[in-house]
Amino acid sequence: MSRQTVLALLRQREGEFLSGEELSRRLGLSRTAVWKAVDALRKEGYTIEARTGLGYRLSGAPDALTETEIRRFLGPTERLGRELRCVDEIDSTNNYAKQIALEGAADGTVIVANCQTAGRGRMDRSFQSPRNKGIYLTALLRPELPAERLMVVTAMAGVAVCEAVEQVCGVRPRLKWPNDPVLGGRKLCGILTELSLEAETGRLQYLVLGIGLNVLQAPQDFSPEVRDIATSLAQELGRPVSRPALAAAEIAALDRLYTVLRAGDLAPYLAACRRDCVNLGKTVQLIAPDGSREAAEALDIADDFGLVVRTAAGQVKTVRSGEVSVRGMYGYVE
Repeated sequence: MSRQTVLALLRQREGEFLSGEELSRRLGLSRTAVWKAVDALRKEGYTIEARTGLGYRLSGAPDALTETEIRRFLGPTERLGRELRCVDEIDSTNNYAKQIALEGAADGTVIVANCQTAGRGRMDRSFQSPRNKGIYLTALLRPELPAERLMVVTAMAGVAVCEAVEQVCGVRPRLKWPNDPVLGGRKLCGILTELSLEAETGRLQYLVLGIGLNVLQAPQDFSPEVRDIATSLAQELGRPVSRPALAAAEIAALDRLYTVLRAGDLAPYLAACRRDCVNLGKTVQLIAPDGSREAAEALDIADDFGLVVRTAAGQVKTVRSGEVSVRGMYGYVE
């Protein structure tokens, strides 16, 4: 705890020197305890200068997905992030969220990991989650809503990610239907929503919304299988991005999403999906669960966030299941 109190005081006077004597007096710690706290903070990646006669000065913070660093950037929220659990390594943030949901974890609990060893995407695909490169985040939600009103959450989450990236980076990704934020024509993020219902009543027990966002990856951080279709913010912007700041922006965007979802006015998210969807006006492939493909033209986003298409035979229909992809025809997106 002493290192957090020392950090808080140094942060209040960031850029200025504070003497060891003043730190000791104001925090009620011994000079030795102050020195040990400073040493511990340095080992965590904080840059703290020490000068004889002047004391200590905080001049840099690590790009760490810790609660301390994320809360630096996170303002008040209505529900999400009030309980924030940050871990260095985990198999899957979604798996952990489901586990703590059964243990009674609160609505709005957010889990953030620095690395996943078994990250998952849609259709049980693996999601590569290297250490110190991305943000792997899951929100645990317990909305008192019927299951049919929750089918739009994943699409809305794509919009929320775009909002967060735009806020922090000044550039807005677009969306490949149904929910993939893309930048520079390649996939930037994966989103996986899972929920549990009571068998007898159909009542929602919990919903977990998992988001893996590529932030600092270089091309060599992706496996050869996905290197041509995946990208990161650092690759596209040509500069690093603060992961704690972006994680905070994600949490805030998801908090707004949750408020809107419960209120039921989805119009702003639907408008954003229609504006940002890269598939509209393009030829796509409808890939059925059995692997069969059918070419069609993407026309619009339906009110339930399905994709309205016109087949080669002229039939107009709305796709709500399976996958729509442009892979194998024009690359990942065109």
